[in-house]
Amino acid sequence: MMDFETARGKMVDSQLRTTDVTSHSVLKAFLAVPREEFVPANVKQIAYADEDLQICPAKDGLGARYVMKASPLAKLLQLAAITKDDVVLEIGGGLGYVTAILSQLAGSVVSLESDEELSAAATATLSSLGYDNVATVTGPLNKGHAAEAPYDLIFINGSVEDVPAALLDQLHDGGRLIAVVGYGNSAKATVYRRDGKGTSSTSFFNASVKPVPGFAKARDFVF
Repeated sequence: MMDFETARGKMVDSQLRTTDVTSHSVLKAFLAVPREEFVPANVKQIAYADEDLQICPAKDGLGARYVMKASPLAKLLQLAAITKDDVVLEIGGGLGYVTAILSQLAGSVVSLESDEELSAAATATLSSLGYDNVATVTGPLNKGHAAEAPYDLIFINGSVEDVPAALLDQLHDGGRLIAVVGYGNSAKATVYRRDGKGTSSTSFFNASVKPVPGFAKARDFVF
């Protein structure tokens, strides 16, 4: 039987601390949340491996879904500088692992997932483990969840080609959106900030992470 608690500690020491993750609250959250509970049974034994973990195969014309590698995830959450005063919208909740991490950092979390099966499984797991400051909802990821807006933070759980205005419009004045923009090794961790009616963006570090569906740019029609 694998000692998941020991594996969790090793993940934090070898994957997070060695990649400049120094935020006490982020490190504490990763130590507290059982990653193995938020992956399919066939993946549990490698839940703490230094890799993206597939949680859903490609289907309905959409790519496979993954739990993000711990290091880039932690670096993005550190960049987000989340506090207990923040109301957070997570885009692409999957099976709920990042939702659980966010619940440790924020005041409350709304987790949006487009796949109804993933959302239902996440709801059950989060409830059974006592994460009571989260709500899971189902809908198109690129539309956000305006019913509970505005948010202090929107966290996109995967890479995107484009950040739609519909999401930026759901931020509080002064709120921020964290996204990995682009695909592959050239993708950049980017912070968008809303100031009055406009937004600004700043890129920070390269982050090659798996994409979330629904964020490809519209292609120009070519004759």
